[in-house]
Amino acid sequence: MNSIEAIQDEIVEEFSLFEDWMQRYEYMIELGKSLPLIDQAYKTENYIIKGCQSKVWVHATLENEQLKLTADSDAIITKGIIAILIRVYSNQSPKAILNANTDFIDKIGLKEHLSPTRANGLVSMIKQIKMYAVAFQTQLN
Repeated sequence: MNSIEAIQDEIVEEFSLFEDWMQRYEYMIELGKSLPLIDQAYKTENYIIKGCQSKVWVHATLENEQLKLTADSDAIITKGIIAILIRVYSNQSPKAILNANTDFIDKIGLKEHLSPTRANGLVSMIKQIKMYAVAFQTQLN
């Protein structure tokens, strides 16, 4: 299993291969399409991310002391964004998630190329993942 930092570095490297933001958006859309389907039982108000313009659902479980995350969105760009976050944070320990920085988002230029509402949604998605990590870390202690 790769560390969060190693996965973030891979993502930064992948995004550096694209010459412009249209290509990066296309790549994010492809990432979103490859996102494993979330169980329909988790596409409810209980799992929706507050603060997102589009609908985003995130569900987490703890298996072998690692967070397993699934997600979905009704918007293709947003689905690509959550796919990136799932890649970074799923299969990691709650402690690693809580200690991880989010510099890679700035390094790929994501926040500056999103509309203000999508940027707020991105922050809300990260916050929710970290809240899951806090809850599961408490269980482990």
